[in-house]
Amino acid sequence: MIYTAKPNRYKSMQYRRCGNSGIKLSALSLGLWHNFGGVDVFENYRETLHFAFDSGITHYDLANNYGPPPGSAEENFGKILHQDFKNHRDEMIISTKAGYTMWDGPYGDWGSKKYLVSSLDQSLKRMNLDYVDIFYHHRPDPETPLEETMAALDLIVRQGKALYIGLSNYKTPEFEDAVSILKRLGTPCLIHQPKYSMFERWVEDSLLNALEKHQVGCIPFSPLAQGLLTNKYLNGVPEDSRLAKSHGFLTESYATPDKIEKVKKLNKIALNREQSLAQMAIAWLLKDDRITTVLVGASKASQLADSLKSLDNIYFEEYELKEIDEILAG
Repeated sequence: MIYTAKPNRYKSMQYRRCGNSGIKLSALSLGLWHNFGGVDVFENYRETLHFAFDSGITHYDLANNYGPPPGSAEENFGKILHQDFKNHRDEMIISTKAGYTMWDGPYGDWGSKKYLVSSLDQSLKRMNLDYVDIFYHHRPDPETPLEETMAALDLIVRQGKALYIGLSNYKTPEFEDAVSILKRLGTPCLIHQPKYSMFERWVEDSLLNALEKHQVGCIPFSPLAQGLLTNKYLNGVPEDSRLAKSHGFLTESYATPDKIEKVKKLNKIALNREQSLAQMAIAWLLKDDRITTVLVGASKASQLADSLKSLDNIYFEEYELKEIDEILAG
């Protein structure tokens, strides 16, 4: 099958300026954390990538350890990129990250210059790319001096292996310090990727204001709270769900009776807005102009199509926002 991109792919997508940069990102970005690994069905994620690109999604988010097994998401993405998107590379923002465990020994984790430079070299080989558009440090390292980690990111840009630098999972004080170092080095931070959803609102305490102050973009991950903010759990935890099977990062305690009750109440608001709960959860993030794009995952094209419908209505009445806050605070 020869893939031909739809000529009108940019007509229906919304694009937002990313911080103080020349880059605009599609309102939704596609994350390849799960469903693109070696254990998944190749034609499924190939079709998903085709649909994403045809829908005007320009940003594709990876990390060195995405799979499973680790590295396989980059390999699979690289394969499809060169089979189907070879003529469209310059229309795509491709990002990857390093900061979590990737290989054995003291140099395969955290934030040393040795790890970050080596990891990106491996990622570029897996994807068969000369450079990525954004390279993120995936999490702060409590032992490596922040100056070393930021100097490594600056070096990577100067080497031409990445065009822009991003941070992920940095709390406000760490973010402020990192941004100051990067500015001093001459390689500003483009974007920050925090965990942010209706159930995970710590970024509202100070991080969003800090991002605005430093003119840095924001791309929330886990907008659906690992699937909790969908209709999947309205009647409890299904036996075949990822939550029930628990892959190590999800546990039964995550979907407490209290949270399920909140989900049911939120779902009523979503229905009144003529949206699914998932669509409302994504729209709720995009209502804030400080959010550049929302990172969504999909195991098939139909799931991504459902997420895209959230863009049909990202406006909230004041009474809706008040009711949502009351539910979440209850």
